Amino acid sequence: MKTYVITLSKTFPATHKRHGEPTYFRDKFFYPDVFGMSKKYHTIRANYDLWEKRFQKIAAGEACLSVRQWTGAPYRSKQEELARLTREDGIGIQRLDIANLYGCDRFIVDCYDVALSSLAFNDGLSIDDWLEWFKNYDRTKPLAIIHFTKKRY
Repeated sequence: MKTYVITLSKTFPATHKRHGEPTYFRDKFFYPDVFGMSKKYHTIRANYDLWEKRFQKIAAGEACLSVRQWTGAPYRSKQEELARLTREDGIGIQRLDIANLYGCDRFIVDCYDVALSSLAFNDGLSIDDWLEWFKNYDRTKPLAIIHFTKKRY
């Protein structure tokens, strides 16, 4: 069986104003609503077309998703597997498009408007942290929302 890897960040990246601070994504992945934290229901990635092809293989039972976290510095340390998820776990993908209409961003998931607050919360981030995290993404290209549960928009 083919394994696709998603690595969750242990700390905020160098491009973020909170660089180096912990994200607590591991805790949010496993322990929802502990100490007021949101659950990490999904992660959002660039390259929707690539992830869509991968999820076709997952849906066919030919592949699984390995959710991991770096043990230390990203790309300079080993990864630890947090979970290995298959179609039986209800994982899935949705397309996210960010459109700007009259100077305001609209977040469109599979043709439906979704509130930024929902996207950020379900990604395990505050609105400010989410906007800062995705500030350098190419908004002309669709993003992939990779769901770790059956929950969808």
